[in-house]
Amino acid sequence: MKYSLFALILTLFVSCVSNEIDDKPIVPIDYTEKNEAEILKYLADNNLTAQKTATGLYYIITEPGTGKQPTATSTVTVVYKGYYTTKKGFDQSPDTGTTFGLQQVIQGWTEGIPFFKEGGKGVLIVPARLGYGSFDYGGIPGGSVLVFDINLISVK
Repeated sequence: MKYSLFALILTLFVSCVSNEIDDKPIVPIDYTEKNEAEILKYLADNNLTAQKTATGLYYIITEPGTGKQPTATSTVTVVYKGYYTTKKGFDQSPDTGTTFGLQQVIQGWTEGIPFFKEGGKGVLIVPARLGYGSFDYGGIPGGSVLVFDINLISVK
């Protein structure tokens, strides 16, 4: 009898659960205009001049480098520091660098790292749509503009 009563209560409880939340599609927010204004303010506040690509990626080459230049499918070793336009850091490589394929990273890196040659240094300023988009990723809030100091160590 106890098991029958438990089964009945469990069945009633499960049948009362609504799927309404699951039925609503999650729509990403378009941060394009907000990101553009934030990037332009960051550049002006820091007296920086950057190149802008057709996708909205900004990059600054401070040292061009003289070695091999990667493609979007290369494997590279990079020393980097990632931070927001507020200069609050969120990620950093070891001093020896981190090695990864450019097809395994955010779109802003896949597009931006090939502007550098081995030994090259500079900055990538990545709008959300080329980074982690409009959704939170780890500790990075959705819609964030990401700034990376780049030192391209090697290309394979």
